[in-house]
Amino acid sequence: MGNVMHWRKSSHSGNGGADCVELARTPREVAARDSKNPHGAILKFSPEAFGAFLSDIKSGKYDHRH
Repeated sequence: MGNVMHWRKSSHSGNGGADCVELARTPREVAARDSKNPHGAILKFSPEAFGAFLSDIKSGKYDHRH
């Protein structure tokens, strides 16, 4: 039997949740997909890599400065 992914989207997502990334977590990985295309590609990360990515986002590393 395969693992069933329980997808979640942020309560802060805009456009009624249509413009959002959904996340699912298992003990071994964090998966991300486009909420507009739930049967499309899924990106998978180790929990450590995803945690580092979130830290970078929170620090503003990817903010565009004009």
